[in-house]
Amino acid sequence: MMANIIDGKAVSLGIKEKLKERVESVREEGERVPCLAVIIVGDNPASRSYVRGKLKAVEFTGMESRLLELPEDVSEEKLLQLIGCFNENSDVDGILVQLPLPRHINEDRVIDAILPRKDVDGFHPQNVANLWLGRKCFVPCTPQGIIKLIESTGENIEGKRAVVVGRSNIVGKPVAKLLLDRNATVTVAHSRTPDLKAVTREADILVAAVGRPGVITGDMIKPGAIVIDVGINRTDDGHLTGDVDFASASEVAGWITPVPGGVGPMTIAMLMENTYSAWCAISDR
Repeated sequence: MMANIIDGKAVSLGIKEKLKERVESVREEGERVPCLAVIIVGDNPASRSYVRGKLKAVEFTGMESRLLELPEDVSEEKLLQLIGCFNENSDVDGILVQLPLPRHINEDRVIDAILPRKDVDGFHPQNVANLWLGRKCFVPCTPQGIIKLIESTGENIEGKRAVVVGRSNIVGKPVAKLLLDRNATVTVAHSRTPDLKAVTREADILVAAVGRPGVITGDMIKPGAIVIDVGINRTDDGHLTGDVDFASASEVAGWITPVPGGVGPMTIAMLMENTYSAWCAISDR
């Protein structure tokens, strides 16, 4: 029996359509609509593709955007100055600096420069700390989207055994915390985990976020498990593939996300939600 497909495109579309309705109501009331400022440095093709997708979602929901395209050799000081301008601009609700940045720019300094209340990526140390303290904050978009996808299956997270393979600050660690918040029993596995197969086979919910194509195979999955594939890896022939070997995994899992069309669309949908939430906070909604 093949696994049920968790359609990230469909789930994300539903979220964006609801946001579109809310933004239309704001516009009809004569109020300023939410605005996202996006800064991109250089000509990285992948970064430009991601930015296009984000701006397309902004347009779809009826929000406004400010795109700032900077040359590869822009100085760190100039970039920080421009972030400061967006921080002070009361018409801008959210600020996103597309990563990665050129090597001569310190990413930590750039992230720290964004006002926490405009940090719709959820990367600022204040938002990270508040996430772990259980306080109100912007949650990173990909982990937030992963939870929405799991919930879309109708399965209850509480009481489940969850395994997160990967311990990055952007996905692995925060998604583990979000699963803990929903009363799952969580294990974080990684490249140094001995007998990874034995660990992943215990998971009712398995999140693969290691950035290595096909590292999770069908024999590493508990029958009926929910499998969330965060990986986006490009093969030599240009195709996108995940961290999970979809062919073998789909014969064992109960639910599984495809790549592409799974987690990716949800990341952008959550960015739109965070931008709307930032506007609500500024507008006292």
